[in-house]
Amino acid sequence: MEPVIVHGCHFYNEDCISGAQRHLEDNSVDLIITDPPYGIRGDTLHQHYNRNERCVIPGYVEIPDCEYADFSIRWIAEAERVLRPGGSLYIVSGYTNLYHILHALKQTSLAEVNHIIWKFRFGVFTKRKYVSSHYHILFYEKPGGKRVFNTESRYGLAEKTENGRSPNTSDREDVWAINREYKPGQQKNKNELPKALITKMLQYSSNEGDTVCDFFLGGFSTAEVAIGLNRRVIGFEISKQMFVTKIRTLKLLVPGSLLDTLRSPVVKRNRNEGQRWTARERAALATRYTVLREGKRPKKEIVAILCKEFGRGRFAIEKALQNL
Repeated sequence: MEPVIVHGCHFYNEDCISGAQRHLEDNSVDLIITDPPYGIRGDTLHQHYNRNERCVIPGYVEIPDCEYADFSIRWIAEAERVLRPGGSLYIVSGYTNLYHILHALKQTSLAEVNHIIWKFRFGVFTKRKYVSSHYHILFYEKPGGKRVFNTESRYGLAEKTENGRSPNTSDREDVWAINREYKPGQQKNKNELPKALITKMLQYSSNEGDTVCDFFLGGFSTAEVAIGLNRRVIGFEISKQMFVTKIRTLKLLVPGSLLDTLRSPVVKRNRNEGQRWTARERAALATRYTVLREGKRPKKEIVAILCKEFGRGRFAIEKALQNL
């Protein structure tokens, strides 16, 4: 099947497993962000609080429970093949078949980076059990190359809030509180990822011009955000109704249009950041540390002074002091 090409990006209205085998070369993708069918067997895990289901585009293709294990092994094997060495993979999953996905990942060379919990408000209301209000995000990498992780893409390491906390550290914790999007009266996919969630993954794990792949385009949220952030996209969607509807939306987008909406982090570089310590510098550090300690200053204050004087970050100073 020929692709539909929008803004130079390739989209295929076909099964992702056979489609990837036909259209994607080995080691050709920088990043995969995908939200496979959850295999929920009539459960309510996919439902949104107070959502009008009549606005949901029909044609969502679910995977039968008896096929889910083999299905997971097959598509994840393709994901492993097409990722470049050092490439990253994010899989969003509910709990119903999470163990099948984890088992499939263990059959590959892919290595876990983080198991992230995505926490949101307004889970499905229940009376006789706890309300389900989170999904899992499995963050893996393909060994053999340098993985992109833009540590200061959203907040600088030196930034502080009014109470002295680091927004960088908070943003990089492995529990993400990001609410689902509320779209009253708008057409939507059965289970659609919020753009804030996708933006975060794209900022940390890709750069402009990188190739991003989505094996299960669904509501095309990943494609929309990736195009808006000036990434190239390749994707698959088996539902004809969903594909035709969302391709129209993509054609209205302006590539790179979301770049100006991103927060600009305040990034400060120390003059000696990343440089090796010389023997002279270590000796000078030891002498200066001894002098400062004699003044009975708190260690936190001493480290701050040493950071400024030696042009190093706090972690570099503390590590060097441990080796004195």
